[in-house]
Amino acid sequence: MSTPGAPATTLLLARHGQTVWHAENRYAGVSDVALTDTGRAQAEALGRWAAAHPVDAIWTSPVSRAVITAQPACDALGLTPHREPGLRECDFGVVEGRTLAEFAAEDPAAAEAFRADPVAHPFPGAEDPRAAAARGAGALRRIAAAHPGGRVLVVAHNTLLRLVLCELLHIPLPEYRRVLPRLHNAAVTELRVTSEDSVGLLSLNVPCEQGES
Repeated sequence: MSTPGAPATTLLLARHGQTVWHAENRYAGVSDVALTDTGRAQAEALGRWAAAHPVDAIWTSPVSRAVITAQPACDALGLTPHREPGLRECDFGVVEGRTLAEFAAEDPAAAEAFRADPVAHPFPGAEDPRAAAARGAGALRRIAAAHPGGRVLVVAHNTLLRLVLCELLHIPLPEYRRVLPRLHNAAVTELRVTSEDSVGLLSLNVPCEQGES
């Protein structure tokens, strides 16, 4: 993390573009799920946004849907993306590729427990959300430290980024689904990072192009 007195780093967080599982609201964690035509258009919009709001570096999750989403921005700015394993999406265990409704039909008690407290009662076989929040927050801290005073675009995933935002902004982790219902595809959330314990939220879920949501 930045040393005391170091210039603030701006992190511009974006969720990857829409995938083929989004229409049915299926959980996509470790699965390598392709972007839809809409998702590719969202990636192009993010590229145009980056051309108009240049950044010094681009970092992505190693998962292909994030890498592909970041590519137009890389092309627009002539940057080579860095890949950060700590930015990968959470493993959703038994609900990978399934909907919450499907899981609830199979195990209503477990689904209700998840809805009540998704951190204390994650899906069976899923990654511990506290561990995911810690690894994602650690990844962003490393990225900020590598670019003191810079502007950095970071392309990652919906659940991971929501957990990380709660971790960095001192929001109780079990509240992540209520406080941050979702991050829109390819929308930008801006953080200002000055030290390990000084992270400010400047904007949330801002569409890349007017009229998008």
